[in-house]
Amino acid sequence: MTDHPGNARHGSSQAPSTVWTGRATNRFQWLLAAVGAGCLALGIELAVDSAWSAGIVPLLMSVIGCVAAGLLILFGTLAFVHVAVKVDGDALEVRCGHAGLPRRRILLTHVVGADFAPKVTPRQWGGWGYRWRPEKGTAVVVRRGEALVLRLGDGRTFTVTVDNAEAAVRFIRDRLHLVPAEKAPGSSGS
Repeated sequence: MTDHPGNARHGSSQAPSTVWTGRATNRFQWLLAAVGAGCLALGIELAVDSAWSAGIVPLLMSVIGCVAAGLLILFGTLAFVHVAVKVDGDALEVRCGHAGLPRRRILLTHVVGADFAPKVTPRQWGGWGYRWRPEKGTAVVVRRGEALVLRLGDGRTFTVTVDNAEAAVRFIRDRLHLVPAEKAPGSSGS
C-alpha cells in the first residue's frame, strides 16, 4: 500500500502543511539593550540624587540626554532581537521584536520569485534592522547567515534573515508553482 500525503484523510497528521513559520534571533542585541537600560538608569539616577544647586539647565540636559539616549537604544535594539516569518497561502508576514513592530506583509500574488541566500551579513545592508538600499531593495536583517529573498512584481526585492530559509523558499515556490532555479526545464525529477 502506498501513502500519498496529498490524499490524506481528515484528521490525519500527514496532510501537507498550509503554513510555514520561521524565526531568527540575535543575542548580541541583548547586550546593546543592556547599554540602553544603563543610560536610562543613569538619567534617572542623575534626576534623583543630583545636587540641584549646581545649575538646573546642565542637570536637565544631562537627565534628558541620558533618558532619551537610553530609550532610543533600548527600544531600537529590542525591536530587532528577533524576527518571526509566517508564510501562508496568501501572504508572507514578517514581525520584528516582541511587540511585532515593524511589521511587513507581502501578498504572494505580488511575488514573482523566491531565492535562497546562503550568507547575508549586516555589513551588506549597512547594519541590523529594517534596511533599504536603492540598488538592493528592502531587508530585515537581525543576524548574519541564511536568508529568504523575494523578487517582487515591481522589480524590487525583499530579503529577510531567517533560520531554515531554504525550506521557506521551497514552500513559497510550491505555493506559486515556480520551478526551482537550480533545475533546468525538461530535467527529470524524483
